[in-house]
Amino acid sequence: MLHRRWPGISGPPWSRHWSSAAAVAAARPLSGGARSVRVVTTPVQQLRPAATVVVVRDGEAPGGAPRIETLMLRRNEHGQFGGMWVFPGGRIDPDDYPVGASGDELGAARRAAAREAAEEAGLIVDEEGLVPFAHWTPPALTPRRFSTWFFVATAPEGSVTVDGGEIHDHAWVLPGEALLQRDRGEIQLAPPTWVSLHRLAGYADVPTAIADSRLRTPEVFTTRLAPVEGGTVALYHGDAGYEDAVADRPGPRHRLWMVESGWRYERSS
Repeated sequence: MLHRRWPGISGPPWSRHWSSAAAVAAARPLSGGARSVRVVTTPVQQLRPAATVVVVRDGEAPGGAPRIETLMLRRNEHGQFGGMWVFPGGRIDPDDYPVGASGDELGAARRAAAREAAEEAGLIVDEEGLVPFAHWTPPALTPRRFSTWFFVATAPEGSVTVDGGEIHDHAWVLPGEALLQRDRGEIQLAPPTWVSLHRLAGYADVPTAIADSRLRTPEVFTTRLAPVEGGTVALYHGDAGYEDAVADRPGPRHRLWMVESGWRYERSS
């Protein structure tokens, strides 16, 4: 198991990819507040299909207890998700669609995820072994919006190789440790990556993670943002404040708190 500190990363506390949408949410008043509302006329950007693969292998937690590890890549400081730690992934290209099945986005997403694993990490992942994990859509006012399929896959044989261009570094990491490092300000994670790591942290080994993912219907996250004291919350389906993006509406919770004291996932049972 890898035991090293990841390179420190400076910058905003969540993805630059979502920064404009977060700024719009922050401009809205809290319920009962006196803050004025600035009208934003930014048009909603068209969704672009994309795919990501969460590559996992068996590892050990400190003390020797079995625990899953996942591969993460650090993007360069420029462009989409600049400087962030991510899973291998990218947009779905026209050539990724199966011949004669131009509407098969899931099939295209599988091919794109496998292709990106090879291009970004030098790993040959079997398309047929990719298990749907979740689907993510960012807030409506996010620039360059990607509608992304997440898959989980067992790590194949071979060493990870990055090009030093688009991808600057890689690490096999315990999901729980990655979450702690984000709160310590050592790394940056996008909200979908954070929530995926939170789920992975509950698995002791790869067979359990794969089997559980095969049994589940992939969860669909369409994100809405709302301001709160000390930061922002990302609201997901089932949250009482989801429909109108009001964070303090009483009722059930399904959200990611992105606040100064740390990030926290809250979901009513």
